[in-house]
Amino acid sequence: MQITLDNPAGAPQPLSPYYSQVARVEQADGSVLLFVSGQIAEGATLAAQSRGVFETLAALLEAHGASLADVINIRTYLTDISELEQYGAVRREFLTGTPPTSMTFEVSRLFRPEALIEIEVVAAVPAAG
Repeated sequence: MQITLDNPAGAPQPLSPYYSQVARVEQADGSVLLFVSGQIAEGATLAAQSRGVFETLAALLEAHGASLADVINIRTYLTDISELEQYGAVRREFLTGTPPTSMTFEVSRLFRPEALIEIEVVAAVPAAG
């Protein structure tokens, strides 16, 4: 097993230099697990921020040869759970296959006061065959 921590050059860069956006875990059989740090995005509405987060997640996964179709787990943090349907509508635009395992939490605030949502994912990429 080999672990690489990364901030891919071709993807949006982290808001702070104190964390890595992707942990790539290469398994002995050639498969890969990607753990993507929580992401936030700018926007005036939850839908706009959600869309920005999924675009960033897609770019981070693509930099490691994966896509949103490879996501097996998603954790979502919302500052207002009553807006869950707004988030869900955007999520369904981006996650179109079999839904991954999922947890959604309401939190009192996120590390940026303007952030309404933060999402982290785990993706599994099969060995090249």
